[in-house]
Amino acid sequence: MKGAAALCALIALIGGMLGCSGGADRSHGVYVLLDASGAQAAEMNNAKEVIYFLLQSLQPGDTLFVSRIDTGSFSAKDIVAKARFDQRPSVTNAQKRSFQKKIDAFLTSARDGKYADISGGILQAIESMNESGTGSKYILIISDLEEEPAKGFGRDVPLALNGFHVVVFDMTRLRDPNYDPKNYLERVEEWRQKTEKGGGQWRFIDDMKSLGAILGH
Repeated sequence: MKGAAALCALIALIGGMLGCSGGADRSHGVYVLLDASGAQAAEMNNAKEVIYFLLQSLQPGDTLFVSRIDTGSFSAKDIVAKARFDQRPSVTNAQKRSFQKKIDAFLTSARDGKYADISGGILQAIESMNESGTGSKYILIISDLEEEPAKGFGRDVPLALNGFHVVVFDMTRLRDPNYDPKNYLERVEEWRQKTEKGGGQWRFIDDMKSLGAILGH
């Protein structure tokens, strides 16, 4: 009995040491929300550049989702591609090639959507990212931030964004030079407030260099 007790104590001690040495999860999870509605459909090449950049930057153990938000009420069926990159480089490379093919096929066939369910996309992103168990969580929004959910779907709901970074690309640079950005910037401010009210971290960027800095790449 004494020997068994000593063995149990030793196992507990080793387990504690291993737990302490494990450290924090340093993996990244990025959930991209693509708005292909209205004028945004013409900007899919810009979206492709962003996604290609993410595929180049993310490492084994990281997770990437890309979803469209222009189909009325958002759900998991609107996820265009997703992957958790394997620790084996050869497998990761194959995953990234497959991911890129799915994105190319989607962007080639994308047509103007009737809606823009940004809140629904964020809610799905929160659920998916929490289930994926990644260390750092990012929601990247490529949209003019004008929400147009399908009729009957109210989106005035709180967003539980504790532990999330919400990153929005500045879309005014993609517009006609005569476009008045006032309304757009008002929407940016509304989403900033909504994000921070939900406990999230807000970033508003206009280039890939800034995105790389946010991801630590």
